[in-house]
Amino acid sequence: MSDDLFRDLDGALAPNTLRAYRSDFRRFERWCLRAAIDPLAASGDQVAAFIEDSIDHRSAATIRRGVASLSTLFTLNGYPDPTRTPPVKLALKRMYRRLGRAQKQAYPLTRDLLEQLLAACRDDVLGERDRVLLLLGYETMRRRAELCALRFEDLEQLPKGKRALRLRFSKTDQYGKGRLLPVSDRLYRALATWGERVGHAGTILRSVDRYGHVRGPLPPSAINRRLRALQATAKLDIDGQLSGHSFRVGAALDLLEAGEPLVKIMLRGGWSSETTAIKYLREWQEV
Repeated sequence: MSDDLFRDLDGALAPNTLRAYRSDFRRFERWCLRAAIDPLAASGDQVAAFIEDSIDHRSAATIRRGVASLSTLFTLNGYPDPTRTPPVKLALKRMYRRLGRAQKQAYPLTRDLLEQLLAACRDDVLGERDRVLLLLGYETMRRRAELCALRFEDLEQLPKGKRALRLRFSKTDQYGKGRLLPVSDRLYRALATWGERVGHAGTILRSVDRYGHVRGPLPPSAINRRLRALQATAKLDIDGQLSGHSFRVGAALDLLEAGEPLVKIMLRGGWSSETTAIKYLREWQEV
């Protein structure tokens, strides 16, 4: 059933979006099978029951995303959308009252923390890769999947000696219009050093095994693990864990502290709405 539902969506949506939709629908599909319900003919009451059953072992953000995924899938495939019915809306309200709306935010990786992490990088192949990861993540403010998709071929020379990386696709640019991401001299030097080791072609971020051998492209999921390992090595005095999203929040906060307008911060971070950008900045700006 899942394959039929997604057949026409392949190629129309970003791979990460499709992956999330598949995961959310399969979770709902398994619940429906246990309850002897046809997932494509589920009523609002049945979706509301699914929400109620999820409260004890899922976060509010995960449940909310799952309902949004179901809504999109029902609509795009021409099925009635039960997620828009009163029982589902009421179930979500009950969920929020019980779990709260607050979503745990990434701890901001600001400039001062960046410098501490750079100082903690090893003087070997892994350290070279880590320095590129840190500078690339902070300066470009990109999401994990976008960072891992950047290639050496995306580096462009601009007038007046400036350089930039061309971002070909992003979460808010599904059709590949592309945009240029400024590259500082410091990041360029790190890229040049890394490029001499791995060749100036292919994906920039690569996996490095325990023996120092460079392997294939770095998977997005590895960024969180590596940041937490560097956090432990650097003995950062922070009350939280770093993640891939920490780059975006930290750099955005630094821009805000420097007096940059919200519109410029949104453009740098690739946020499409003020609401989303403010959500990430409000909590830490008030600390």
